[in-house]
Amino acid sequence: MSGYTRSASRRTGSLQHRTVGLTLTGMPKRSPWYKDGLSFTCTQCGNCCTGEPGVVWVTEVELAQMAEVRGQSIDEVRAQHTRLIGGRVSLTERDNGDCTFFDPNTRHCTVYGARPAQCRTWPFWNSNLESREAWKLTQQSCPGAGKGEFFPLEEIERLARVIDV
Repeated sequence: MSGYTRSASRRTGSLQHRTVGLTLTGMPKRSPWYKDGLSFTCTQCGNCCTGEPGVVWVTEVELAQMAEVRGQSIDEVRAQHTRLIGGRVSLTERDNGDCTFFDPNTRHCTVYGARPAQCRTWPFWNSNLESREAWKLTQQSCPGAGKGEFFPLEEIERLARVIDV
């Protein structure tokens, strides 16, 4: 999120540049603290869709998929559910910070099958994987983090590369 910071419990975006593979000295990079894998199963609690304001970056392809799921035109979805931030498109939120695609009655995403990559890759974001402490903060707000389906290192790193958050 250019200019935004928030706890690991909420959606964010980042424009940071990552180095992969070697350190600046040319030495091999140390194995990450999660080298033995992590567990996660989405409980669909909605915690990652609610709370403090932030950004959820979306692409034109993702907007088209959300429009199809909603039975709307892409222009309608863009007008009702997005905003420009620094030249990039982000989903909008309600006044309380909840994503506009979050249904507060069912506590579910109304475009779950077409949710953006940023949402699909939660909680395997670089910000949540930065340290054991960051992962522990994630677990405090996400009841599925640290439980359920096992993700090996290779899958975690693949998901973390999808979008740098």
